[in-house]
Amino acid sequence: MRCKLIYGILLGLFLTFPALAQSDALAKNYFEQGQFEKAGTLYEKLLRQNPNRLDFLLSLVETYQQLEEFEKAELLLKKRLAGRGLIPQLYVDLGYNYALQDQDSLANENYDQAYSYVEQRPNYAYNIGKAFQEYSLLDRAAQVYERAMQLDPERDFNPQLARIYGEQGKMELMFEKYLDLMNTNPAYRAVAQRNFSAYVSDDPNSEANTLLRKALLGRIQKQPEPMYNKMLSWLFIQQNQFDKAFTQEKAVFRRDPENLEGIIDLVLITMEAEAYEQAEQMVQFLIDNATSLELRLEAQRYAMDVKLRQATEADYPEIESEFKKLLQEYGDGPRTFGIQMAYYEFVAYQLEQEDRAIGGLKSLIGQQLTNYQKGRAKLLLADVLVFGEKFNEALIYYSQVQRGLKNDILAQEASYKVAKTSYYKGDFEWAQIQLDVLKKSASQLIANDAMELSLMIRDNSLEDSTQTALKKYARADLLALQNKYPESVSILKGILNDHQDEAILDECLLKLGQIYEETAELDKAEAVYLQLIEQFGEDILSDDAHYSLGRLYEEKLLLPEKAKEQYQVLIFEHEDSIYFVDARKRFRRLRGDEIN
Repeated sequence: MRCKLIYGILLGLFLTFPALAQSDALAKNYFEQGQFEKAGTLYEKLLRQNPNRLDFLLSLVETYQQLEEFEKAELLLKKRLAGRGLIPQLYVDLGYNYALQDQDSLANENYDQAYSYVEQRPNYAYNIGKAFQEYSLLDRAAQVYERAMQLDPERDFNPQLARIYGEQGKMELMFEKYLDLMNTNPAYRAVAQRNFSAYVSDDPNSEANTLLRKALLGRIQKQPEPMYNKMLSWLFIQQNQFDKAFTQEKAVFRRDPENLEGIIDLVLITMEAEAYEQAEQMVQFLIDNATSLELRLEAQRYAMDVKLRQATEADYPEIESEFKKLLQEYGDGPRTFGIQMAYYEFVAYQLEQEDRAIGGLKSLIGQQLTNYQKGRAKLLLADVLVFGEKFNEALIYYSQVQRGLKNDILAQEASYKVAKTSYYKGDFEWAQIQLDVLKKSASQLIANDAMELSLMIRDNSLEDSTQTALKKYARADLLALQNKYPESVSILKGILNDHQDEAILDECLLKLGQIYEETAELDKAEAVYLQLIEQFGEDILSDDAHYSLGRLYEEKLLLPEKAKEQYQVLIFEHEDSIYFVDARKRFRRLRGDEIN
């Protein structure tokens, strides 16, 4: 009998929970759609069935407020406050209900009543402070948290106070609170940086940057902890002052000579920012202070990377000589894997000696490498084979990476390159099959690239079953990859002349603009982007055109007002664009805003 009773109770609960969740979701949906009467009816029913559910109570109160049925909301809150089990934060909700009716004296009376419970029992502070925060009553929320910590020093509301001070614009207090948190728990540095990034900008003289710099320097003088140097380094990186960041990272290194991770990270950031002169100094510091052969070799690879990024064709013989010298000094075994990879990439693409690069990479693959190293080497080998139009052999190596490193991001990259190689070959059907799988890739970048190529193939196969224009475009795309720009431009112009009704015209114009930028024919690039916007302003690539043109104006033609116009179009007409966030940041910087 007892088992049957328990079974009946469990069955009832099992059937009730899904229905409850469904009704709750429906009520929320009605509320979000502005159908407040329907939402109210459902919340009234939910609260009758679950009188102790505070979330249903507050949702019904909010619904009544939207309907301007303030008396109903007031009665509901007062009834709950008069019931069993004290919930003092409801005085905040009751006060806010009066505030909505411009009854400020009653509102403040109830806010004070909520605060009085903190005086009696500081453990009420979290819920009461949170309630004040939800209504943006930040001064009262801060008062609650500060008083609770005075009454009970064991309670820690510093994270809440730090956020509130930031929202109030009290940046100095906010920075100090976060630095206090870091001092208590160094792991909090990542949280602090994430929050600081909403206030600091690339302007060293902005108020936020100045206040944070002063706070950090003051702490370093009083309490020389490496975490403050790390935070100061982070600030200098935001300001693109990489030499100053380097000074701070060296200070950290002097305290912990075994740890060069901060300088390695700074090298990579500085190279990405194309600040090569500073990067060279940092790399030399790494070479001079490397604590292991592996780290020294990694630093040597960075040194070659910096030189390659600045090199002209006249520098190639000297660079090759340096690569050979390194391999002669350290050998061509597995430990110099990174240097060898960089060397064979240089041989293939800069020296244009593909056969020599292919032979070297095949020799490297034959060594005792890890599976991941073999995968990277095979991927580069296949890329070089594609560059030389040896598609079938390239597909073999890409497939080996797919099989050898299943579920790894490198395997997904190989899968995308299988699709891209098939596309270059004109085998669009097989490329499409691969791309459809990759749309669900764990890597957002690969998924986006796959989606973009898939859409292009599909759009340009619907009207032209022979795919003539698409085959020509794929050929032009490959020639651009091979840096054969005149030949690529010739094909693209031919498509624009001979296939004027094809869907691929916008792709052709975008590719032409990119090539003209690469060959420094900036006036031609501008004209092509403008043509793309004029003819295809409503199509899928219009945001690419506006963003490309904006960056061309900003970075190369040095026409900031025209750049702002393009970014403004993206901000107001392309809110779903992948360029939206960067365009907004660039627009604000050009306008002279303090970027938050």
